[in-house]
Amino acid sequence: MGQKQEDFVRSFCDAWGDGSDASRPDVEKILSLMAEDAEWQLWVPGGPVIKGKAALREEIQRQMGFATNNKCNEVNIVSNDRMVMQERSDTAIMLGRPCPHQMVAIYEFNDEGLISRWREYLDMADLTRKMGVDELFAAEGAASTWSGQGLEISKRTIDGRSWHDPRL
Repeated sequence: MGQKQEDFVRSFCDAWGDGSDASRPDVEKILSLMAEDAEWQLWVPGGPVIKGKAALREEIQRQMGFATNNKCNEVNIVSNDRMVMQERSDTAIMLGRPCPHQMVAIYEFNDEGLISRWREYLDMADLTRKMGVDELFAAEGAASTWSGQGLEISKRTIDGRSWHDPRL
């Protein structure tokens, strides 16, 4: 059961990148595998939920601003005809720092066979520590660019609180 859905999820994960410097997420392919009203909970527990393709596109592009060398590495996978659960040991460079992280991702499918809900269970304290930032930064993002001189991050106010990278 679920072999078709497992292969679908593997294709989805491959679209995020192969871990090389030149590889970038294939945003169009990623979105083509998701329902129009798809939801992505960035992390469980407590992470924001991104809803709809326009918002998903914006979130993926936001993450592309600080994350490179993405690679989803499957450890285990289980499924049925409506859901896939995948244990992964992913790698990425975030804010210029290596950030390997373990997670369990759950994908639910609609009647058309597209991803309708996606949740990622991971230890955000561990990931943000590796990134050198806090969870607010991870949730809301930064106007950031990578330059040859280093990372430049703009300060922003979110929900009445200011944040910045304390290393700057």
